[in-house]
Amino acid sequence: MVELKANKKPATAYVPAGVSAVGRQKKSYTIRLWSIRHSRGLEWFYDRFSRFFLLLHPLWNKLGYARVEGPVKAVEKRVKGLMFDCRMCGQCVLSSTGMSCPMNCPKQLRNGPCGGVRANGNCEVEPDMPCVWVKAWEGSRRMEHGDKIMTVQKPVDQSLRETSAWLRVTAQAAAEQEKAKQTGAA
Repeated sequence: MVELKANKKPATAYVPAGVSAVGRQKKSYTIRLWSIRHSRGLEWFYDRFSRFFLLLHPLWNKLGYARVEGPVKAVEKRVKGLMFDCRMCGQCVLSSTGMSCPMNCPKQLRNGPCGGVRANGNCEVEPDMPCVWVKAWEGSRRMEHGDKIMTVQKPVDQSLRETSAWLRVTAQAAAEQEKAKQTGAA
């Protein structure tokens, strides 16, 4: 009698990292969840921080935004990576999503949860991970301007990936201030 062997692929040492929800290792969400629980305080801090950065606009402008992008981006990546598990999409919406980064969603949904949120509030793709959008709602309820979560976000502009959202927002706010000054003077 001849035994039929199943077609087995040769075992290799290579296992792709993070491509399968089943094969992913559990992560610690402690700091990310702390940030969501303290979203009101972080909202207050960010408001002051963004005003300070706007005061530095003349310096950024004089040095050149392109020149300061590298150092500012390095700091931003470390700080936001630690606090929010930031993916550096370049279009930060933490202030309108309860300090929960939507780019942490395995489906990278920017405007609310998918239909697969589990009964315990965890993600359908990553069963051990709390749903980013459930946490975003919780965080937004603590914030003074928590209703910003209802604002529909534009799709991610991939050309802004790995750029500084801090500098982009500062430059936009400075341009709006300048436009308001010109409109008021006219």
